[in-house]
Amino acid sequence: MENLANKSVIIFDGECNLCNGVVGWLLKFAPEEIFQFIPFQSPQGQAYLKQYGYPLEQLETVILIDQNGAHTHSDGFLKIVSKIPRWKLAAALLAFVPRMIRDGIYKIASRNRVRWFGQSSSCTITFR
Repeated sequence: MENLANKSVIIFDGECNLCNGVVGWLLKFAPEEIFQFIPFQSPQGQAYLKQYGYPLEQLETVILIDQNGAHTHSDGFLKIVSKIPRWKLAAALLAFVPRMIRDGIYKIASRNRVRWFGQSSSCTITFR
């Protein structure tokens, strides 16, 4: 696996339109050197899931892997957003919302993401 001291790895569902939209947004706002984006369906994504003990068949959360380990659900998303200079303050403010509430909202969106936003047959992101 790649050296995580330089880049954080984001594992996402490459067939989920919401996930692809969020990754597209991150590609627009995040400096290039910060993240490496990997669909969980890819061989590299499957290797990371296996290495960190996550199910290989389905992804219920975005996973951020950095030098401090794997981060999921709302904590993972807030850590991702906090690494973008323009959005650091918003992430810090949202971190004050109790995790139980943040994760509850996150899990509702995660369960309904395909129904609300649709699904693609493959990843629709064009990486730089």
